[in-house]
Amino acid sequence: MGMLPFLNKGPKGMLGLDISSTAVKLLELSRNGSKYRVECYAVEPLPPNAVVDKNINDIEATAEAIRKVVRRSKTRLRRAAVAVSGSAVITKTLEMAADLNDDALEAQIALEADQYIPYPLDEVNLDFEVQGPSSRSEEQVEVLLAACRSENIDQRVAALEGADLKAVVVDVEAYATERAYTLLERQFPPQEELVVAVIDIGATMSALSVLVDGKTVYTREQLFGGRQLTDEIQRRYGLSAEEAGLAKRQGGSGLPDDYFPEVLEPFRDAVVQQVTRSLQFFYSSSSHSDVDYILLAGGVAAMDGLADLISEKLGKPAIVANPFHDMAVASRVNRQALASEAPSLMIAAGLAMREREF
Repeated sequence: MGMLPFLNKGPKGMLGLDISSTAVKLLELSRNGSKYRVECYAVEPLPPNAVVDKNINDIEATAEAIRKVVRRSKTRLRRAAVAVSGSAVITKTLEMAADLNDDALEAQIALEADQYIPYPLDEVNLDFEVQGPSSRSEEQVEVLLAACRSENIDQRVAALEGADLKAVVVDVEAYATERAYTLLERQFPPQEELVVAVIDIGATMSALSVLVDGKTVYTREQLFGGRQLTDEIQRRYGLSAEEAGLAKRQGGSGLPDDYFPEVLEPFRDAVVQQVTRSLQFFYSSSSHSDVDYILLAGGVAAMDGLADLISEKLGKPAIVANPFHDMAVASRVNRQALASEAPSLMIAAGLAMREREF
C-alpha cells in the first residue's frame, strides 16, 4: 500500500500502454523541463473478444498484441504503466488522524477497509494517498482509498509478462485522463472554477470525467461506442467487420449514398444524446448545473462534424482533444498518423507521463 496507484516501483522511463476493448495503444514520451516529446507510438488491434468491457478474457491473445505493438513502435523500454477502468475500482475518501505516519495509516486503513469494500479483502488490491488537511478538523487529514479486485490487476500484469514487459504501475483510467488533461488546460482561458467535461468515446465504452480546476470531481462509464456504427455499416451493407471498420475510418467513402442520412446522422445524434444524458447524471448528483467546455476524446471524437454538432446542441464549446498539440515529435514518428489518433491516446499519454513522478 501507500501512494496510489496499485503498483508503483522502480526507476524512471516507461511506456504508457492503454489496453482497450479493441486495441492496444503504446506511447513513449521523453521530457525536458516542462516540455514533453513523443519518442514513439503504435496501435495494434486486438482480436474480437480478447478484451470485453475492459476485462481481459484472453491473456495470450492480448500478450501477442502487446508484443506486436512493441515491435511496431521500435521502443527499447520494457517497463510500462497500464490502467484499470473506473468501474473496476472503488474509491472512498476517509478522514484519518493527521499525526499518523504511512505505516500507521496503512494499518488503520487495513482495519477499516472492509466497511467500504464489498468484496473479501483477500480478493482486492488496496492503495491510498493522503490528499491534504481535512476541511472539518485540523487534527484530521483526508485520505483517498482505492480498491480494485486483484484479478483485474493480475490479468494486466500477466498479459504484459507474456509480452516480456514489466508492469511497474497499474493506474486508474480516470487519473490518467486527469494527468493528460494538464497538457490541454492551457487551451482554455484562465478562469476561477473552470469546469471541463472530458468525454472519452471508445469502441464499446464511453467515460465521462468532469474536472473542476483540473481535479476530477465526477466519473461515470456507460456501454456505448463506435462499435455501434461499425455494426450498423456491416449489417446494412453486408460487409465483414474489417471492411465495415475501414469504411467507417474512411468517412464512408465507397459506401452507398444513403450512408450519410440513414446511418451516420442517426449515430451522431445518438452520440449527442449520450453526452447530454451523461451530463444530466452529473448535474443531478453535484452542485454544478453547467460545464464551461466539453473535451472530446476516444476514437469517435475526431468524426467529421461531431464537435460542431455537440457545440450546437448543448450550447457549449466542444473541442477535440489532442494531448500532443504542444509537443515535439521524434523524426521516426509519423506526425500525420499521430495527429489522427491523438484523441484516442489520452489515457496512453496520461500513463506515459507517470514516469517523472517518482
